[in-house]
Amino acid sequence: MATVKQKKILQILATTYQGLGTALTHSNNFELLVAVILSAQCTDERVNIITKRLFPKYSTPAIWLEQLTEAKLMELIHDCGLFRSKAKNLLATCAILVEKHQGQVPNKFEELVLLPGVGRKTANVMLSQAFGVPAIAVDTHVFRTSRRLGLAKSDDVMAVEQELQKTIPKKNWSAAHHWLIWHGRKLCKARKPLCQLCPLQSLCTSDDKTTA
Repeated sequence: MATVKQKKILQILATTYQGLGTALTHSNNFELLVAVILSAQCTDERVNIITKRLFPKYSTPAIWLEQLTEAKLMELIHDCGLFRSKAKNLLATCAILVEKHQGQVPNKFEELVLLPGVGRKTANVMLSQAFGVPAIAVDTHVFRTSRRLGLAKSDDVMAVEQELQKTIPKKNWSAAHHWLIWHGRKLCKARKPLCQLCPLQSLCTSDDKTTA
C-alpha cells in the first residue's frame, strides 16, 4: 500500500509522462522481442538504428534461421554492446520460436524466460507491451528512479520489483514502468540529475539530489 507521499509522486509521474510508451521501434511481437534483447547495455536510439537495417529484410524467426548465420548477424549488430552473445542468443531464440511456438512469441512468463537472452526484465516487458499483462520490468532506469524517489528501498532488483508491485496499483504497473523510465532518461539521470527542473523536487529526499 502506497503512502500519501508515494501516491503524490505517482500522480505527478502519471501527469508528466502520460501516454509515453516504449521508445523501441517495432511492428510486431517478434520485432519487439529482438529490440528488447538488443537493448541490454545499449541505448534505445542505437537499437533503433540497428533494427532499421534488420527488420525490413529479416522479419520472422524462420527468415532469420534461413538467411542469417551467426557471423552475418554479428556483422549487422556489431555496433551494439555484447553483440557476439546477443547474436548467438537471438538465433537460438529464433530456433525455439520456430520449433516450439510456431514462430510466435509465447505469452507466458515461464516460457519467455526459457528463451536465450531473455531474463526477468525482458519477459516482463513482453508481457506488458505485447500482451497487455500488468507487469513491472525493472531496468536500470526503473531501479535508480524508484529508489531515489522512495518508491522502493532494496538494493536487489527482484526485491525492488516486489516493492513496486505493492506500492503501485496493479492496473498502473505497465504504465508506471514507462513513467519511471522516461523520468530517468529526461531528468533523473544517473549522473548529474536535473533536479532543478524536476516536478518532484519538493517530494524527493534522495542523497543524489542536486541543487545546481
